[in-house]
Amino acid sequence: MTFPLSGVKTWVFLPPLVAFIVSFFTSMGGISGAFLLLPFQVSVLHYTSPSVSGTNQVFNVVAIPSGVYRYIKERRMVWPLTWAVIIGTLPGVFIGAWVRIMYLPDPKDFKLFAGLVLLYIGARLAWDTLKSKGAGALAGKGAGPAGSGGIWVSDTKFSLHRVEYKFAGETYSFSPAWVFLMTFVVGIVGGIYGIGGGAIVAPFFVAIFKMPVYTVAGAALMGTFITSVAGVLFYQLLDLYLNTSMSVGPDWVLGALFGVGGFCGMYLGARCQKYVPGRVIKLILCVCILFVAVRYVIGFFA
Repeated sequence: MTFPLSGVKTWVFLPPLVAFIVSFFTSMGGISGAFLLLPFQVSVLHYTSPSVSGTNQVFNVVAIPSGVYRYIKERRMVWPLTWAVIIGTLPGVFIGAWVRIMYLPDPKDFKLFAGLVLLYIGARLAWDTLKSKGAGALAGKGAGPAGSGGIWVSDTKFSLHRVEYKFAGETYSFSPAWVFLMTFVVGIVGGIYGIGGGAIVAPFFVAIFKMPVYTVAGAALMGTFITSVAGVLFYQLLDLYLNTSMSVGPDWVLGALFGVGGFCGMYLGARCQKYVPGRVIKLILCVCILFVAVRYVIGFFA
């Protein structure tokens, strides 16, 4: 099938199949999988125009709700963290989309930029994974009363200076101001890369703020969903009003096909997350991120 808006020609079953496999694993760490689907589209499907970023965000809009629903149902959403992610990344997405179109239209420069960003994230997450001690899967901890070892978020306390919550018998806290500042910066980067910022936010929360990946995943996915909705609309408006020969608006059909596969993969990934050790989840993220980063950086100089 040929997709007229992007010019991509591929088997119809390929986009949802790839999205399903990728999203199943990445959703466990709070990442939609868009950061891996973008290089797949660029390198395999030869979709190199700036509109690939908008198409990637269409995938997020279709796919993410199933994973978010599952995390909410299992009571592993830290809502103050979720709102901090949304408020911080949303304005950054608009800035990032503009930078992508005006200053990074060349696919080669785009790959170098994306590769360097992912290389830093992957290295930081790898260091955190290697120095941390191994731990069993979340499901093996049991499920006691809320606040006494249960495998859900409880006793959340919120103020402008500090957010605190309990999870699996441990207390975690973070500064909303620092989270907001960080998510604003990564929102810009995520807007440029076409992934809504979630692929950058989740590893930062785990590696720098020392939050458990089980409580980060839902918040990161929700933030990615909201910012992706805004990103898709912004790219479409730019396509209508910018006087440019480049294709800027998303390919809705191709993005939806990826989204259908991602919808199923994210639901199953979120459902299975508690049965997988946290260190294994972080290792999966490290391998995926570093693979893409190294390939992009090397490809720029080749």
